[in-house]
This record gives sequence, C-alpha cells and structure tokens, in this order.
Amino acid sequence: MTETTDAARELFDGVAAEFLHLTPRGRRLVAVEGLDAARAAWFADGLAGALGERGQQTARRSLGDVDEASLRSETVEPFRAGTLDGANDADTVLVVDGRRLLNERVRGIWHFTVWVLVGEELPHAGVNVIVDATLESAPKRFFYDYCALPPSVGELR
Repeated sequence: MTETTDAARELFDGVAAEFLHLTPRGRRLVAVEGLDAARAAWFADGLAGALGERGQQTARRSLGDVDEASLRSETVEPFRAGTLDGANDADTVLVVDGRRLLNERVRGIWHFTVWVLVGEELPHAGVNVIVDATLESAPKRFFYDYCALPPSVGELR
C-alpha cells in the first residue's frame, strides 16, 4: 500500500465525520468490506485513524473470511459485553474489515458500513458509504443509483 495522501486523509476524515454525526457515542460497530481485501483493510485502517484523531476510543480488527456464528460469538458479542481486548470503554468504536460482513443475515449488526470498490466492479447495494479506491493515492466517494439493483448485489457467498 502507498503512503497516505492528502486526498485519502480528506476522505477518511469526511467519512469519520459523517459516521460521528449519525452515531456520536456508545459502543459502535463499523464494517468495511470490498472484493479487494487489501484495499478494504487499508480503508478500515485509515478510517480508524481518522476516528482516533477525532478523540474516539477505537479498536481495529481484520477478520478475514467469517461466518455469521463466529462473527457474532468471537467479535460482536464480546465487543457489546465490553470484554473484547482493547474495547473496554463504553464509547468505543470497533472498526472491522473482512469478507461476508455485509451479507443480508448480518447487515443489521453494524451501525455504519463501507464498501470499497476497485475498477469497474458493482458496489454492494446495502451500505452507507461506497469508496472508489481504484487509485489509492486519490480515493473518492462513489455514488450509485440503486433503483435497478436488488439489495443483495455485492453479497459474498
């Protein structure tokens, strides 16, 4: 991954500000996913950093390929109970990246979701923010017209 540019920092900060406007306090869960796992992890790292710079207690996890049962039992439930390592504060934001975090069965777990796309792929249809990270040095917010897409577009099997 490349060094973080001003354009990337600006995007991280803008997404962090939007998230904090919608969910200013409490135990909050943020999921970042994309077909390119390295770019999704890169974005999750940057977003966690931007949240930390805004004074938020932030915990960060890369989960890899997860299933619903292990996601809930190993990450979400311990986080909500305040027993997840590094996430003891009642106002902690947990930022995770991984595969299948945005599938329909677990989509409701998250307070905020981000899909990181690269190239000409279709974005996930059920997220708060879409980021085009084709050029990591100049990522940008991506807006898509979902009228013709079912909500499962982007769901990983």
